[in-house]
Amino acid sequence: MKPTDFSIHVTKFLTHYLAAQRNLCPNTIKAYRDVFTLLLRFCRDIKGIAIEKLRLEQINVELIDDFLKYLETERHCTPRTLNHRLAILHAFFRYIQSEEPHFLFQSQKIMAMPVRRFVRPNVNYLSKDYLTELLAQPDLGRLDGRRDAVLLSVLYDTGARVQELIDLSVGDVRLDHPAQVRILGKGRKMRAVPLMGNTVQILQDYLNENGFNSPDKFDYPLFRNRQGNRLTRFGVCYILQKYAQQVQKAHPHFNQKISPHCLRHTKGMNLLQSGLSLDIIRDFLGHVDIKTTEIYARSNLEMKRAAIEKVSNSSITTKIPSWKENKNLLQWLQSL
Repeated sequence: MKPTDFSIHVTKFLTHYLAAQRNLCPNTIKAYRDVFTLLLRFCRDIKGIAIEKLRLEQINVELIDDFLKYLETERHCTPRTLNHRLAILHAFFRYIQSEEPHFLFQSQKIMAMPVRRFVRPNVNYLSKDYLTELLAQPDLGRLDGRRDAVLLSVLYDTGARVQELIDLSVGDVRLDHPAQVRILGKGRKMRAVPLMGNTVQILQDYLNENGFNSPDKFDYPLFRNRQGNRLTRFGVCYILQKYAQQVQKAHPHFNQKISPHCLRHTKGMNLLQSGLSLDIIRDFLGHVDIKTTEIYARSNLEMKRAAIEKVSNSSITTKIPSWKENKNLLQWLQSL
């Protein structure tokens, strides 16, 4: 069977354009792939279009709109998730318009499809007291407890994304002054993140205990599971939730959701509260756009409260004359 133009361009888009030209990381390409998987299943199961017969001309605004409605109603996707799916389709048809000029108008109509508006939640971050208690939960008398203590400290201290954490190898850690860890972030951008003194000490003990100081362990995963393989995203979340539940058990009124990204937000907020500029925080966290970093400034209630108190204490309020002193106004009001 002759391949369709849609199958040819999807293959080129995922394997050549994203990987070779855009140099996107494998996890990002998987996210693109998953959207096309959902779209193909929608066309087959809902629209009754055989996957091997699907052509580019059939992927129009109406079909994509129906696809998004299906994701919303049947799969219960949030507006944020729907916008992510739509952004990937926008990227695909931005690629198509240069590869197939006769689909230019169709591509531009799809690229003009608006994203859904939604209320952005406040940044979820931990207070200093709860953060301290969370980091103190692992049992240092156990081997896995010592690993978990190092994992949580590195996760917070570096502000790393969970995927960046599990991708760390022993060779990415440098404990000589100035101590730092090398992180491969989004878009394959490498950044060096400094480590604080306490994290350096427990990380040094962790490397010594596991025999990671020899040169032949350079490519070993920094954090491993019981099988000796890299921890997965699920594994890191499981470890974090285990200790979060212990904190919540000790404080029944504490019902805040704790995730690996919550620790990243906590680090970003603490950096802002310490007086660092948004430019430095952006580079520290590996944000592409400073607009992403600005969410910490908008959500920092403590800094807002301090600023309001400073203004209210320093302001001089003049005495406002009473309206009762205006006799003509009184007479006019009484005449009403």
